[in-house]
Amino acid sequence: MTLPTTTTAPLLHALRGERPPRLPVWFMRQAGRSLPEYRELRVGTRMLEACLDPAMAAEITLQPVRRHGVDAAILFSDIVVPLRLVGVDVDIVPGRGPVLGRPVRTAADVDDLVAHAPDGAGPEVFDAVAQAVRLVVAELPEGTPLIGFAGAPFTLAAYLVEGGPSKDQLAARTLMHADPDAWQRLMAWTAQLSSAFLQAQVRAGASAVQLFDSWAGALSLADYERAVLPASTAALAAVRTQVPTIHFGTGTGHLLPAMARAADAVGVDHRTPLDEAAAALPGVPLQGNIDPALLGAPWPVLEAHVRDVVERGRAAPGHVVNLGHGVPPTADPDVLTRIVDLVHQL
Repeated sequence: MTLPTTTTAPLLHALRGERPPRLPVWFMRQAGRSLPEYRELRVGTRMLEACLDPAMAAEITLQPVRRHGVDAAILFSDIVVPLRLVGVDVDIVPGRGPVLGRPVRTAADVDDLVAHAPDGAGPEVFDAVAQAVRLVVAELPEGTPLIGFAGAPFTLAAYLVEGGPSKDQLAARTLMHADPDAWQRLMAWTAQLSSAFLQAQVRAGASAVQLFDSWAGALSLADYERAVLPASTAALAAVRTQVPTIHFGTGTGHLLPAMARAADAVGVDHRTPLDEAAAALPGVPLQGNIDPALLGAPWPVLEAHVRDVVERGRAAPGHVVNLGHGVPPTADPDVLTRIVDLVHQL
């Protein structure tokens, strides 16, 4: 259900595999700690509280659009927001990340989660997020779309099983192999939750969505295709008939052809050159993939890198310029604005 005011947006044309007159650019985590106005607004407010305060979440979402002139807003949220909204005991601990009060480690834990936590199907569960979306859409410049956001089913499951951030997702991968039936039930539940969260954002006015799989890079291709891809496909299926969809993960170069089967466009992290990704994904629009580490490099070095990314991106039918991961908190906002200006000139 793309809004009439955004049908000509360069971002949406690129995600459909077209080449609009202006190359679109936005940044993952463009709304956040790199902006002084964000830090000022967040004083005294915890992360999940900010995500679930419609007025605050909307203002944070709009800040980088005003400052940088990017071609899309991305809803200010967090991967674990839908877990919190359906009653899971989770909080974001400063300096550590999402932490679960009680990890899901056994078949009985999975059954308890599925039986006692709401399934998220009722749109009222996501009222606060839907309100934020409506506020953003009402304030965005005409022709600037809002991208909805959700964590992928595997990443949600990994947080549930690990109980917090993990470098290798060992507990999650162990459950996947030790009890495939319990794993399948868990993935079906997280897929339903991600889908409902995305649908609520689209109903409220999001013109595109991105499914973010932080931890899928820990999986082999065989494990991903067998035990994860069906859930990601299901999470995007309902909204894919309404708006363009982007599938992004970190460290997922070996998974890109599989990930492309679930969405309209694929985000590529900084490890895989875009021309190589385009060769592996013929006909698939791409997003990416400026290396966030270069945001702190001298401008001539960064400019050459951005130009190289744009040139390699010409191998894809459509290209949305972005980072290969999120904006670091140490990034200079003026550098991001300068990148937007450069990309628009190119």
